[in-house]
Amino acid sequence: MSKKSQKFEGDPNTTGHEWDGIEEFDNPMPRWWLWTFYATIIWGVLYTIAYPAWPLINGATAGVLGWSTRADVAAEITAVEEANAPVNAKLEATELTAIAADPELNSYAVSAGSAVFKTWCAQCHGSGAAGAKGYPNLLDDDWLWGGSVEDIHATVAHGIRNEDSDDARYSEMPAFGRDELLEKEEISQVVNYVMSLSGEAQDASKVEAGSVVFADNCASCHAEDGTGDREQGAPNLADAIWLYGGDYATLSETVTNSRYGVMPAWNTRLTEAQIRAVSSYVHQLGGGE
Repeated sequence: MSKKSQKFEGDPNTTGHEWDGIEEFDNPMPRWWLWTFYATIIWGVLYTIAYPAWPLINGATAGVLGWSTRADVAAEITAVEEANAPVNAKLEATELTAIAADPELNSYAVSAGSAVFKTWCAQCHGSGAAGAKGYPNLLDDDWLWGGSVEDIHATVAHGIRNEDSDDARYSEMPAFGRDELLEKEEISQVVNYVMSLSGEAQDASKVEAGSVVFADNCASCHAEDGTGDREQGAPNLADAIWLYGGDYATLSETVTNSRYGVMPAWNTRLTEAQIRAVSSYVHQLGGGE
């Protein structure tokens, strides 16, 4: 049993709590702390009245001051756009091939294009533009539609196989297996032939027969030697660079069901200056021509 604590004259009342014979005095809070606490309550009430605070069904209370982070950001964006207006006008008026010859303009285009790329393009092509399966590597010279700065500009502006732009790049490979244009054995033969163009076939005995299948069904787009045709967006099959993969299983899937990658048209989302900037940025990465 705990020993009752001794109480002296002048001691304040206790709270009634006791621990091992030690009782808790019921001392008042320091006045400075109490007034500070009251001040924070008043400040919080005034803040929620003055600034956006309480969430509602379709938004939040706006606050009597009408302050908005979105408005602040919009104002900053407008200020930057106004400051860059002269150089953007120059960028739009300069021939695409002449941008690189103007050091100051080219420096701005590459810097601005890098920002555009990281915002809109990196999700598919990677932060370093090396691409991924189904998304082209922009650092090499294997360009389906041409790698000049004009070609890149056209591709960015209008996209590929989309329904947004009448000028979108468009090509479509037949689904030779799904649509029963070729027998399974013929697909196996032509896949082995294509593999032989840049490496070793899985079954060398089928290469000769595959060359006949290729000449009859594929050469009109990919050329007789398999080097492709940029006018049609037909890839080069002889350089060992593959968008979806160059192994037997992947090539068989491609021939059987075809591929149909889509790139959006950016001319409805980006300004002409932004499209020119990102085209210049991509072109100077080292790929293209």
